[in-house]
Amino acid sequence: MSVTSVPGFVAAGTTCGIKASGAPDLAMVATADGAPVTAAGVFTSNLMTAPPVLACRDHLAATGGRAAAVVLNSGNANAATGATGRADAEEMCRLTAEAVGCTPDEVLVCSTGWIGFPLPMELIAPAIGPLGDELADDGGPAAARAMMTTDTVPKSTVATGDALDGGTFTVGGVAKGAAMLEPNMATMLAVLTTDAAVDAEVATRLLRDAVGVSFNCLTVDGAESTNDTVLLLASGSAGPVDEVTLGGALADACRDLAVQMADDAEGSTKTVFLTVTGAASDAEAAKGARDTANCQLVKCSWYGADPYWGRIAAEMGAAGIAFDPETITISYGGQVVYSDGITQPVDEEALAIHMAGRRLDLDVDLGQGDGSAWIVTTDLSHAYIDENMRTS
Repeated sequence: MSVTSVPGFVAAGTTCGIKASGAPDLAMVATADGAPVTAAGVFTSNLMTAPPVLACRDHLAATGGRAAAVVLNSGNANAATGATGRADAEEMCRLTAEAVGCTPDEVLVCSTGWIGFPLPMELIAPAIGPLGDELADDGGPAAARAMMTTDTVPKSTVATGDALDGGTFTVGGVAKGAAMLEPNMATMLAVLTTDAAVDAEVATRLLRDAVGVSFNCLTVDGAESTNDTVLLLASGSAGPVDEVTLGGALADACRDLAVQMADDAEGSTKTVFLTVTGAASDAEAAKGARDTANCQLVKCSWYGADPYWGRIAAEMGAAGIAFDPETITISYGGQVVYSDGITQPVDEEALAIHMAGRRLDLDVDLGQGDGSAWIVTTDLSHAYIDENMRTS
């Protein structure tokens, strides 16, 4: 269940020494024959953009949306590193091209980790060639592990669908992400592969749509990274696929990875699925959902397993959207805790059991229209603060 679950793709992961812990920190995903295929990317909107993101954008533009490989390092974001950082990103691409057998602009590059520190190219450069020699059709899990920073588990996924010729196609994916999670997108990297036939323009549109209903519906702490990247490589070996079908499979794969990120977010003890309905518009539903998901008071109540609806109602009321305290309904685990302007009786035991679980279902109906939105988020714990109060 990974990028290499798609026929024609290989991957590998290794340790080159970026991380002091000795954990794997260099990964590669490539076509098995080194030939470029359709490629697409969606990137952070943070204007403090890291050199690897700039390199990816330029390479996709130069090739018209073609790529043969992706090289990724963890432990160092290669962000806020100036011209040297850009040169290092390009050097990683050049060395990967030599290892795979393509041109440097047919390589995409991703980095994740600490911001503001030069890449230790003396460690990375000599490891890329040997990593290319390790590329294998079962190497997806190793690549997923080498992408990790503060993640506690690797993240991978597979989705399938029917191709137009009667066969099937596959979408595989690997990702990392555990904190600094706020669209667009989240401190996350993801590489997706598919054997569906699709051109670069359609692939970019479908990938952007898939990100919009998955990674862009994820927030942990309201902080947007400098390096967020989602890449798609499509070989076309499975033949043509209906756009709606392919888009659905991409969305399924991305949503699965996004939820895995929430489940593994730094210090989190709760993954919260917040659905807002009855808003004046979808945009207003999304605004209310995001403001609530990022509210520290609300997050603390989740950490305490407290179904306190007052903080949620207050945040919705402050979101600058159409709101009436007499029409809002708030439910946890299917139980209405507030409606008609007053608190409601509940099954205390059942509600306590739900709030004690890892995953919480929170539904808010604003009673203002037909707008709706969905977001996945987490609580705020002592462990999150412990993880993020240090830089080394």
